[in-house]
Amino acid sequence: MKDTDVKYIVFDVESVPDPKLTARVKYPGESLDDREAVRRFQDEILETSGGVSEFIPVTFQYPVSICVAKVRGDFSLIDVVCLDDPEFRADEMVRLFWLGVEDVYESASLVTYNGRGFDIPLLELMAYRYGYAAKRHFRDKFAGRYRFGPKHIDLHDWLSNYGAIRMHGGLNLLAKVIGKPGKTQTRGDEVYSMFLEGRLRDINNYCIHDVLDTYFVFLRTRVLTGEITIIQEQDIVKSARNFLEANQERIPALKLYLANWGDWDPWP
Repeated sequence: MKDTDVKYIVFDVESVPDPKLTARVKYPGESLDDREAVRRFQDEILETSGGVSEFIPVTFQYPVSICVAKVRGDFSLIDVVCLDDPEFRADEMVRLFWLGVEDVYESASLVTYNGRGFDIPLLELMAYRYGYAAKRHFRDKFAGRYRFGPKHIDLHDWLSNYGAIRMHGGLNLLAKVIGKPGKTQTRGDEVYSMFLEGRLRDINNYCIHDVLDTYFVFLRTRVLTGEITIIQEQDIVKSARNFLEANQERIPALKLYLANWGDWDPWP
């Protein structure tokens, strides 16, 4: 059944290294267990980056969380969900994502922060792995893969003038500028260790927080484009806060987000 109320799908993906793929591609014939394969790859990346990063490329990752904020055409928040909750199975999350994009919410636009650089390529590769179709996404040149079209608004790409500057501070900075929590108790580089501890729920809670930050940053960018005024934006933000407060018991991750909530208070 198609849902025409949803005009924007604001989403985020959290992922972890794939040890089986890493061992097969990087270290064939060696008897490495999962942690050894990942650690060895991380050490190699750390060395080649001069100690700057140990982040394993997107091609060697798989999702452990896909969270979505459904948004109306007037930019008001409908709901926040994590796919395949509470199982959080990679294949089912990916299936549900592409089903939503291709069928249920086919008229909606995607909204991400660095989605072109990470989330979308990851989900494309996972569709390739599992054999899921994404016909419109791949065949319509003005769909989610088109950089300058309306069907995928990558806020990182957009605010960096399509790569003209490096967006130091990232989503965390942009959220805090407008009074929203940004990073609180968790950072992206902690997701893998959380996964090893079996903390899938905590990872999905963190993903929800990133989705909400992305949503509020998206609202402010719509002020920049003249689609809404700053007064309208603040009214939408108030309504969204009312939604979050009313749904804290259903979505416990909202409690921490609200505990770190701040109103827009520009300076200097």
